[in-house]
Amino acid sequence: MGCSYSTRKENRKYEKTMKAAVLIQKWYRCYKARLELRRLQAMNIFESIEYADEQDQLQLASFFSFMLEHYGHGKNSENLDNIFEGETKQKPNPEVIISMIEVPDSYYGPRLKFPLTFTEVILLIDAFKEKQILHARYVLQILLEAKKVLQQLPNILRTSATKTKELTVCGDIHGKLDDLFLIFYKNGLPSRNNRYVFNGDFVDRGQNSTEVLMVLFSFLLVYPNDVILNRGNHEDFLMNMRYGFTKEIMQKYKQHAAKILHSLEEVYTWLPIGTLINEKILVIHGGIADNTDLNILQQMKRNKMRSVLMPPQTHSMTTVKDGRIHCDLPSPAMMNAEQLSKSEWDQIINILWSDPRNKKGCSPNTSRGGGCYFGPDVTETILKKYALKMIIRSHECKPDGFEVCHDGKIITVFSASNYYEEGSNRGAYLKLNHEMTPRFFQYQASQVIQGKTLYERVNLVENSAISILAGKMISRKTDLIKEFQKYDENDTGKISLSDWAKATEDILDLQLPWLSLCPRLVKDIEDGYVLYEEGFKELAVIRAPEQAKSGLAETLVRYRSELRIIFNIIDKDQSGFISMEEFHSMWKLFCSHYNIDIDDSYVEQLARSMDLNKDGSIDFNEFLTAFDVVHRLEVNRTTTSLLVKNE
Repeated sequence: MGCSYSTRKENRKYEKTMKAAVLIQKWYRCYKARLELRRLQAMNIFESIEYADEQDQLQLASFFSFMLEHYGHGKNSENLDNIFEGETKQKPNPEVIISMIEVPDSYYGPRLKFPLTFTEVILLIDAFKEKQILHARYVLQILLEAKKVLQQLPNILRTSATKTKELTVCGDIHGKLDDLFLIFYKNGLPSRNNRYVFNGDFVDRGQNSTEVLMVLFSFLLVYPNDVILNRGNHEDFLMNMRYGFTKEIMQKYKQHAAKILHSLEEVYTWLPIGTLINEKILVIHGGIADNTDLNILQQMKRNKMRSVLMPPQTHSMTTVKDGRIHCDLPSPAMMNAEQLSKSEWDQIINILWSDPRNKKGCSPNTSRGGGCYFGPDVTETILKKYALKMIIRSHECKPDGFEVCHDGKIITVFSASNYYEEGSNRGAYLKLNHEMTPRFFQYQASQVIQGKTLYERVNLVENSAISILAGKMISRKTDLIKEFQKYDENDTGKISLSDWAKATEDILDLQLPWLSLCPRLVKDIEDGYVLYEEGFKELAVIRAPEQAKSGLAETLVRYRSELRIIFNIIDKDQSGFISMEEFHSMWKLFCSHYNIDIDDSYVEQLARSMDLNKDGSIDFNEFLTAFDVVHRLEVNRTTTSLLVKNE
């Protein structure tokens, strides 16, 4: 009797324990799910802003055409001709240039000998792990030798994956050297028995694009049949001006930066645009379109594709003015340069820029501004046409480092972990053998997030996303205030939450869940109404010189990426300085093309105030960096050089 009672008591105790464990598990799963939703929402913010920034490529392409028409025939045309000329002018022998660069005794980095050997590549990797900078002479030599190898390759390479020789495919690296080294640690260094395909976007955004590129090109030189480097949309000298690689080169190599950038520009054009594995799997950086033609892609002169921002120019532009017909010819350089046809250019743009979507058909890629969205029916048609099994592509950051869509026929692999922020995403690579079934491997290279809880990691990512979004809003403050005022007929200074969300989306066009984001962006909310002017005081401020006018500062923040590209183009010797005259001319053209109503005298006055030594030139990298958006909590509230718009 007593034994039976004791057993029942133990059973009840066990049942309570189990129920408690189940409740705790349910709570934790819900807790993790909520945190994951917050992380994915932050990723959505990062992605939306990234794609919105990329849309500006079309505006820049239009602006370059505008410059050719209005700026390319006068006394300042030499710089523009240099950018758009192609290969029409006689260029100095690169080997002679390299031979004239001396390596001083004070240089303690690796001293490379050519042809490179595996041992020297290991020395190079070890040097980069110790944060050493490779001497400019060796950088130029690697680029020259890589160009020689790449020139011998077809537009679309053929390679194989076998039972004994597997093939590894890596996606975007984006200058993240730690990710590249982690891949090599987990998967082994490239060799004749360990083949690799690196699927574009080696550079930009990360801090070590130079080192990533040098390692990849060095392995290409040692194993030209076993290391394949496809071109991505960031292997583009004008994209580099916008997204950081140009600035990195200028900071690391000052004296020889112009030579290195010129060599890079040429090497990019010779990178293959695709790889075919066992005649069954196509590896391309972006995607396809309904008119993708592999035959055209294989036959075109790929080195004529210099930049996505330089579409083929027409031979003339006919306009009617004052009742008379005028024919404006492009610059002589453009007339002489051999170009891709418009149809060939479109083919490559789609390969480099397109993204898959679940919706059927093919439509313009409105998020990025280049390439297209292609549906599962387009994928099926192209695969059948060329007897392919699947397409492996990169180009899009994925939370887990990879994604499978279109019934397993499209695989996205992205190899830059922590792409947007520490903890934002994993990186991945995939391996193929003779069975052609991909196996995925994930990783996350990070020192910052180690030891942090899941909640802390998600907070880090989310706060960074909100910070960037706040900067986007503050750069459009004037437009936002005008839009808010349309809903505030009685001039009360407040509007409903739903009106705030609609107005914000209409101006920023980011397709984000503004209703749920509003409490994070605008802290002054009363009874369901947003105090829209007060809210901006809690967002961010613009770090700007005292001389900057309110509207001017906002304009420079909004267009600083575009201006940085334009000014880098004018800065022919990559010195970081351009003359006041060049600046004045280009600012007038910029305002005219973008229909910006800012008195250029304000800008000229500001530029002259920043010319501290009064030598008639200014450092535009510093000039544009001055107009950054920062958190109010990160700066001294009493600092007089902080300009808050319209306060």
